[in-house]
Amino acid sequence: MGVNHLGHFLLVNLLLDDMKKAKNARCVIVGSITGNTNTVGGGLVYPRADLGDLSGLASGGTKPIEMVDGKAFFGAKAYKDSKVCNMMTVSELHRRYHEKTGITFASMYPGCIAETALFREKRPWFRKAFPWFMKYVTGGYVG
Repeated sequence: MGVNHLGHFLLVNLLLDDMKKAKNARCVIVGSITGNTNTVGGGLVYPRADLGDLSGLASGGTKPIEMVDGKAFFGAKAYKDSKVCNMMTVSELHRRYHEKTGITFASMYPGCIAETALFREKRPWFRKAFPWFMKYVTGGYVG
């Protein structure tokens, strides 16, 4: 969450004054289909993104409560939760600042690079099947 979301959030806030001065300013934060529960990657592939009641943020994200929802750390879910937070933040930034500043805030999904160390914690059969699944079933594969 720290790198994938809070780092982006902090950077945007630090750049906001400069972006207000720029012509046709845009801020794009990379999202992911894994954060959308209405997609195959986000809804059918465990674990699902779920921010719960945000009790993990209220507690400061310290051990043993390290996740936004207040539960113990789980890497795949942390990634999905961070992408949900990114997409929610982009929507809120656009709502708050676009009319006043002209800055366009957007989120985009470039596709899944399925053969990286991102999936190193998954079982070997998953690491072998996942690229095939992304390429031929979802169409979200990027080589």
